[in-house]
Formats: sequence, C-alpha cells, structure tokens
Amino acid sequence: MQKNFPQRRGIRALLAVCLAGLASVAMAQYPDQPIRLLIGFPPGGGGDLYGRTIANELGKHIGKPIVVENKPGAGGNIAAELMTQAKPDGYTLLLAMSGNVGSAPAIRSNLPYKVPDDFVFISQLVETPYGLVVSGDSPIKTIQDYVARAKGGKMTYASTGTGGAAQIVMEMVKQQGGLDILHVPYKGSGPVMTDLMSGLVDSFFAPYTPLMGAINGGKLRLLAVSSEKRVPEMPHIPTLKESGIDVVMTQWYGLAAPKGTPQPVIDKITQSVKQAMQSPEVLRVYRADGAQESSLTGAAFRDFVLKDIANYKRGVERGNLKVE
Repeated sequence: MQKNFPQRRGIRALLAVCLAGLASVAMAQYPDQPIRLLIGFPPGGGGDLYGRTIANELGKHIGKPIVVENKPGAGGNIAAELMTQAKPDGYTLLLAMSGNVGSAPAIRSNLPYKVPDDFVFISQLVETPYGLVVSGDSPIKTIQDYVARAKGGKMTYASTGTGGAAQIVMEMVKQQGGLDILHVPYKGSGPVMTDLMSGLVDSFFAPYTPLMGAINGGKLRLLAVSSEKRVPEMPHIPTLKESGIDVVMTQWYGLAAPKGTPQPVIDKITQSVKQAMQSPEVLRVYRADGAQESSLTGAAFRDFVLKDIANYKRGVERGNLKVE
C-alpha cells in the first residue's frame, strides 16, 4: 500500500494542474453569459437610474449584457446580502452605495454580511450631495430661516428610513448646528412628498438629485446642499458648510463583487468600467444636477468605503443613535 503513495500524489498533482488549467481557460473566456447587477431600490429612483446607466454601457464593453435585478428593501441591505451569498465568479455584481455598505455597518451590528470582508470593491461610479428641502409653499425661504426656526422650537424632518445614511447625516447637521428637529422616518420618498406638501412634516433630508423635477417645478425649495462647494448649476444654493454647519457628506454609488471573485475577472470588469465611464451619455446622467462621476477603483475605492463608515460612526455617536 505504501508503494502507491507517490503514484497517488502524482495523480493529485496532475489533477490540480488540470483544474488550474481549466480555471485559466474559464477566466480567459469570461464572460460567456449575461452578468446580473443587483440594485437595492425599486425601478425609477436615482440609484436605479445610475445603475441602469452603467449597466447599459458596461455591457457594450465587456461583451455580454448586464441584466439589472431590482431587490429593494432594508435600505439596500437585501441586495447586498444576496450578492455576498452569490457564487464569486463575476456573474453577480452589486450597485454598492452609502446606505448598504457605508451607514449600515456603522449603525447595525446584526448585518448578515461584513464590510469590507465580504466584498471586492471594483469601482466607484458617482457621488451626489444631500439636500435639505422644504415645501415650495413653506414660509422658510433660506437655510438661515430654517436654523433660526429650529433653534426657536421643535421642527420635524423626514428621511426614507431609520438608521439610513440620510438620517445619520442629518443628525450630524443637528449636532453641528445645535438644532432641535424631530426625525420622522418614512418608507419611501413618495409618502414624504405627500406629507411635505400637506404640511404634516416640515422638511426632508435626502440626496436631492432625484427631486430636481419637483425643485425646478416649484413644488420643493432646496435650502442647502452637503457638498464641499456650491453646485455650479445652482450657484444661488449655499452649502451647509458655508452656512455655519460643518458637514460635508455625499451619497455615493459603485460596483462590488463577492469576496473570492478571481482577480483576472475583477481586472476585466474594472477595465470595462473605465471604458464605459468615458461615454458621453453616462457622463451626462452622472453629472446632472450637481452629481459627479468618480474614478476610484480597487484599493482606493476600498479605502474610501472604510473612511465613509468611520464618518457615519461619528455621526451615530454624535446623534446618540441606537446601534442595532
């Protein structure tokens, strides 16, 4: 029996070489089928628009269609969980964003996934500032009016969910400005708009770019944005920082894959994303209304995510928010 050991070891070594060869062939042929992109929002929202825009262009460069699958719920966490459970073969990607990989790890200790351990961060795509808005009929005309009223008595602000990125950033705003504003969580921007228009809630804090139709139409009034500088297309709208509230945060979106996805596959996706991001149509969508495309990839993108989580953790601490 002992005389067969060397022969068995030789067979195992041969099998290992064959499997490695097959894997190399598979990687060289990647992709040989459509790729799915999980988006944690229903169709029609800002995140969905950004995801579908890159999916359409990326498919042209990578050689196979990118099929969008909307998996809404839990602030995008459901989509993130599904991606981390997928086979790490490059055929399942996630539209990662501030909520499911930024604020969620900062406020939830019971997430079914770990950031950054369960992710391969491929490329950041776009950043958009948050905006503080009121109804177009509101007597509050400026950010100064808002601050004065908030300091003079309780006000309310809406967000699209307790523990979400927008709530945490608004808690930073409250802390920095010394404001007394009650948080009213909603399940989506639709119900917020209804109550904002009827006066049941005083204000809404959210990424403002999906709201530009209502802002331009006079239904909403944008008081301030959370970017470092004023948005060139809206030079009359001040930043929170220049208004005395030192908060600079953005809602961002990017592409991620499951942990263990082969590096040659990640490299091919990354290169294809770089080509897709040169498309005039992609840039038109991403630059609309003050959003800005990003070029962070790989380790630089991962480092950005870690810094973002740290910023949200500080917001959680400052706002004395409950960590779940």
